[in-house]
Amino acid sequence: MDMLIFKLEKNSKKPLYEQLYIGMKDAIISKQIKVGTKLPSKRKLADFLNISQTTVEIAYGQLLAEGYIASKPRIGFFVEEIDELPFLENKHPKKIIEPLKYKVPDYKYNFHPGKIDTESFPFAIWRKYAKDLFDAHSKELLQVGEPQGEYDLRSEIANYLYQSRGIICKPEQIVIGSGTEHLLPMILRLIESNSKIALENPGYSAIPRIHLTNKAVPIPVDEDGLIVDELEKTDANIVYITPSHQFPTGAVLSAARRTQLLNWASKGANRYIIEDDYDSEFRHIGKPIPALQGMDQNEKVIYLNTFTKSLMPSLRVAYFVLPPSLLPSYQETFSYYSATVPRFDQHILANFMKDGHFSKHLNRMRKIYRKKHDKLTSTLTHFYPSISITGDHAGMHILISVPIEKSEQELKQLASNMSIAIYPVSDYLLKPIEYEQPTFLLGFGGVTFEDIDTAIHELMHSWGIKRQMKKGKSH
Repeated sequence: MDMLIFKLEKNSKKPLYEQLYIGMKDAIISKQIKVGTKLPSKRKLADFLNISQTTVEIAYGQLLAEGYIASKPRIGFFVEEIDELPFLENKHPKKIIEPLKYKVPDYKYNFHPGKIDTESFPFAIWRKYAKDLFDAHSKELLQVGEPQGEYDLRSEIANYLYQSRGIICKPEQIVIGSGTEHLLPMILRLIESNSKIALENPGYSAIPRIHLTNKAVPIPVDEDGLIVDELEKTDANIVYITPSHQFPTGAVLSAARRTQLLNWASKGANRYIIEDDYDSEFRHIGKPIPALQGMDQNEKVIYLNTFTKSLMPSLRVAYFVLPPSLLPSYQETFSYYSATVPRFDQHILANFMKDGHFSKHLNRMRKIYRKKHDKLTSTLTHFYPSISITGDHAGMHILISVPIEKSEQELKQLASNMSIAIYPVSDYLLKPIEYEQPTFLLGFGGVTFEDIDTAIHELMHSWGIKRQMKKGKSH
């Protein structure tokens, strides 16, 4: 072949071999160097381009590895046939891909029910455990761990559940994963592919979107929790329920309905109850509500919980407790799975729990959230008695109903105009419900104690609700 002149810039940051490789590849693709052409020897091309033979050798080696040229022993290098990629003009125009933007609005006051009090997190203690663990003596944690999660953490969770929720279980029954959204599909797969699941309405908004599009059956709730009579009318064989603190209404499943629900489950071999013990750590009035799992005599309750509220949402540690009868099925189905929570995070949490810091943190947060809860309800009740409050016995949010002839979305926008984020109960409906008045969730975890009074005043001002001048009367 005639020697081709390749433009090589010796002062460029790009190595000479890479420049030569790109130049020759482009020439082959564009047919400037025809198929079957014998390439010059490494020595000849090096002399012609005034570069080292090593540079040519590396460039030829890359072209050879990618199939642009072939080597014939003691003869030389030859250009290979490369199929052309078809170009269909105007059939598939190139799309301009814009970077995805997940900008969260910066509200002055955000009443999201999932927010926590970040000012009270024990950073110094958590940092100490992390620092102690990230060391050469923990090198075994670099390997893949047990599919169900680290045994040390599962042991600590089992101890915690016994002491705080009256749940008797072994670490072998516990499976750790990165959030309810990850664990729920695993639970459903364990039971049967054609299972139909009943969900509380209103309920946890993410659940209907987890592989449940055509299988979810909405069941209404009232002041005593899920209406089991309505569940019994359906062909659902699984029910997902938050009995100790129904989300979002705050209702507690009554003793009579707990018994009724367990009896419903016992009447079918493939019937199960998924108990999400949402917000169970934070009860402001009376004693903690016992877990439904503790009453179960027939291995029908799958207990589910997370560290989202008790520690931090970003930790992404959730877990479920399987009845012993489902363990063989789990081991057969998921033995090849890897735990989705990093092993280091699991051991930091396990050590944090083992040394008693988790219990201390929970006790501290109970006091902080109770103080915020009391401040919020006091402000609403004292200044705005026309606002009705429900679901205020536990958890980190309350429900308020507003006697205004405006839609939830209109009221939400009015609040947003004042840089206040509030969340209508309609966001959590699987099936539409007609409420007498617009109803909203007010989460107080992420609002500072000092800001609660001002935030409520500004919220009510945005809605045109005036402060009463005299207790017991309102304008």
